Amino acid sequence: MKILMVITSHDQLGNTGRKTGFWLEELAAPYFVFKDSGVEITLASPKGGRPPLDPKSNEPEFRTDLTRRFEQDAAAEAQLDKTVRLESVKQEDFDSVFYPGGHGPMWDIVDDKNSIKLIESFLAAGKPISVVCHSTGALRHVKAPDGKPLVQGKEVTGFTNGEEEAVGLTKVVPFLVEDEMLRLGAVFSKKANWAVHVVSDGLLTTGQNPASSGPAAKLLLEKLSKMRK
Repeated sequence: MKILMVITSHDQLGNTGRKTGFWLEELAAPYFVFKDSGVEITLASPKGGRPPLDPKSNEPEFRTDLTRRFEQDAAAEAQLDKTVRLESVKQEDFDSVFYPGGHGPMWDIVDDKNSIKLIESFLAAGKPISVVCHSTGALRHVKAPDGKPLVQGKEVTGFTNGEEEAVGLTKVVPFLVEDEMLRLGAVFSKKANWAVHVVSDGLLTTGQNPASSGPAAKLLLEKLSKMRK
């Protein structure tokens, strides 16, 4: 089985002068869910090469056994060093795609034409996809086959308004994930700030926050194995 993971290339946190990027737990936890299940993983990003890590995600309070494992895994680090360019990947080569979050995707992945086309092509091929946290924003411009917003009428989750408020970035991000999903007609499901929450609706699996990334990856694998039977 082959799974593509799409990571942000954006490293500026709006106009704050601070750095952002991908959130380490949201890469590491799903990465090892997949790797430990024998999945072949390809990492991609809009610019290719080494994607920027949100420095905050590597602070002691946010480190986990899996983030430490990732940093000590030479093969994982080598893959991260050489992510392939997003424009070069094709849906036909993979069984599924997973989007880790972090604030970075809000500025590049969301509007990336290659990403939008890629997600649409996975769904058109009947392949499941998963997005977590801020990467739920990557669904903003994705259309269903009938031309309507993909998330219209679908149950989804992602980084909530409450969580964005808790980290003090509601005025910094280009839009609020929860508000945008509701504007597009999604049924937005959420639990308390930082609680594990994963939602499945058809081919789409979404996770609320960093802690939900591993569980979202597990649910995606369950979907894939059912589809193969």
